[in-house]
Amino acid sequence: MTQNKAVVAPGNVSSPTAGAKSILPADYPRLLHDIKSRIRTAQIKATFSANREMILMYWDIGRMIVARQQKEGWGSAVIPRLSRDIRNEMPEVKGFSERNIGYMIRFAGEYGEPLILQQPVAKLTGTTKGPQLAAQIGHPEILPQAVAKTEGILTILQQLVAELPWGQNIVLMEKVKDLPARLWYMQRILEHGWSRPVLHLMIESRAHERQGKAVTNFIQKLPPPQSDLAQQVLKDPYIFDFLTLQEPFHEREMEISLIRHLEKFLLELGQGFAFVGRQFHLDVGDDDFYVDLLFYHFRLRCFVVIDLKKGAFKPEYAGKMNFYCSVVDDRMRHATDNPTIGLILCQDRNKVVAEYALRGVRKPIGVSEYQLTRALPRKFKSVLPTIEEIEAELSEAPRGKPRGNLLRRSSIGYAEGRVFAEPCEAKNAIPPCGKKPQGFLAKKGE
Repeated sequence: MTQNKAVVAPGNVSSPTAGAKSILPADYPRLLHDIKSRIRTAQIKATFSANREMILMYWDIGRMIVARQQKEGWGSAVIPRLSRDIRNEMPEVKGFSERNIGYMIRFAGEYGEPLILQQPVAKLTGTTKGPQLAAQIGHPEILPQAVAKTEGILTILQQLVAELPWGQNIVLMEKVKDLPARLWYMQRILEHGWSRPVLHLMIESRAHERQGKAVTNFIQKLPPPQSDLAQQVLKDPYIFDFLTLQEPFHEREMEISLIRHLEKFLLELGQGFAFVGRQFHLDVGDDDFYVDLLFYHFRLRCFVVIDLKKGAFKPEYAGKMNFYCSVVDDRMRHATDNPTIGLILCQDRNKVVAEYALRGVRKPIGVSEYQLTRALPRKFKSVLPTIEEIEAELSEAPRGKPRGNLLRRSSIGYAEGRVFAEPCEAKNAIPPCGKKPQGFLAKKGE
């Protein structure tokens, strides 16, 4: 007996997803969102796990080589051979150049026995994650007394290094010798995700010495959690060396230049600032007022009013800022926002004058300096000639034959913001490497 089968035309074949929109549950978008979030979380964890394993491998290899050097007296000639053999026998493996193996050895010397091999940071600190631990140890006032000592800081560093990318670890080893300062930068890398270029910039501008140094009245005007966080957000001084302003300049010129370089300006202000407007209009009564720069800070959950001032701080600036903050609070502040904060940026501020000026105002206000050029390192100030000395030297020299004694006396050459460890002649002022810094003014025809 032949069994009849129903024949369905190809065009009429029903898809498993056909009509899915009509039968989807109401909470399907939420389910999709949760699954996508879980996938992204797993991807991030996999990335961090792979990074951690790589750091631990480099650390262990460095220890192995150091142990052989100490026990058997290996010389430096072993490293090139080791690098060559690893790359020849394992060509798919990257990261074993002579230079990188040297960093592994140095890494093992810097941090000693890896405590993190025993258990990850999250287990060492209960439920505390790496970034949360870093944020906690970034504030000395909440540290145990033991961590304030060098041994305690080294222990924390040993716990955190495997959470950082290898490139950032190298930068910290090369640029930051002071362990508490290195701990501060580790905390910021974990908290803000700083890339190597950003980390370089922050170290060069000595961000760890400037953070939280502004003169404020936050302790008196804000509740403890908010006042501590707000204090750490502000710096002193702010460095705007990306601007090309020359004296004399007007405040409005500086304001326009900062907005023109908004990305660099936001980077210098720090994490969490969002730009709202320039010359933000406030209509009070029948009068018009304009805020220089208005920002919103997402971590502080409040507006931040910035007033730019050329020259020294004056007490009357505090009263004007108090007025601005009051208006912004009344007109723009949401019910869930924290009180508006004011920041007065000036070229010079007397700390005592600023403290007296802020004592009587109602609103939380900070006063900081700004610099348009990065200061010369202290160790070079005593050996480099002053402008007056250079002018005197040039005025005494015969026409067309500069003496160059001052540069030879200082035993260093300094050109275009770069310092060289060997002397150079004033007539050419070219560093020993023979390469002229970018923007170097050469003689005609060179």
